[in-house]
Amino acid sequence: MIIVDGNKSSKTISTFENLEQMLTDIMQDECLEGRVITDVLVNQEAFSEIYPHQAEDIACDSISSVEVRSVPSSELAVDIAGEMEKVSRMMGHGARHVSRLFREASDTDALELFQDLLDVTRDFMNMLGDLRQRYTDGDNLGFAEKTEKLSSLLSEMGDALENEDWILLADLLEYEFLPVCNEWGQVSEHLRDQIVRRVAQ
Repeated sequence: MIIVDGNKSSKTISTFENLEQMLTDIMQDECLEGRVITDVLVNQEAFSEIYPHQAEDIACDSISSVEVRSVPSSELAVDIAGEMEKVSRMMGHGARHVSRLFREASDTDALELFQDLLDVTRDFMNMLGDLRQRYTDGDNLGFAEKTEKLSSLLSEMGDALENEDWILLADLLEYEFLPVCNEWGQVSEHLRDQIVRRVAQ
C-alpha cells in the first residue's frame, strides 16, 4: 500500500523494482507539484538514506507499505527563512569563540573551528540567495551591497590566514565579521517577512 499525504495511491508497490524507483515515480505525481517531501515511512518506520542511492538497494518485495508526507514548498521556505536569523546569531557566537582561541594561541582548535565557520557562512549565503531569488522581488536591505562587503571581508580573512597572522584574523572576526552577522540577521528577518507576504497573496 502506498499513501501520499494521507491518501491511498492508485499505484501499487509490486509495480516497482526498488524503493528509489518508486519514490522517483511518486515525486513526479501531480499531487506533489509545488511541494517538498519531508518524511518517508517504509513499513511504518521512518526512512532516510545513510548513503547516496541507498533506496535503490531496497527491493520492493521486502516492502509492505510506504507513506510519503509533504508540505508546500512555500511553507518550507517560510520555516527555513525563520531559522536563518538563528543561524546568523550562531555564526556571531562562533566568530567570538574562534577569535578568543586565536588570542589564546590555541591555533589548532581555532583553525578547525574557523573552517567550520566558513562552511556554515557559505551554506548560509547560498540558502539566503536561493530564497531571495525564488520568493522575493527587488533588493532586500541592500542585499547585493552586503554580499560584496562580506566577500571582501572573507578575502581579507583569507589573506590573514595565508600569512598566519592570527591576531589580525581574531580582530577581523571580532570587530568586522561579528557586526556583519548581526546585519545578516536583520536581512534574514526582512526576507522571512517578504516570503510570508508573498505566500499569503
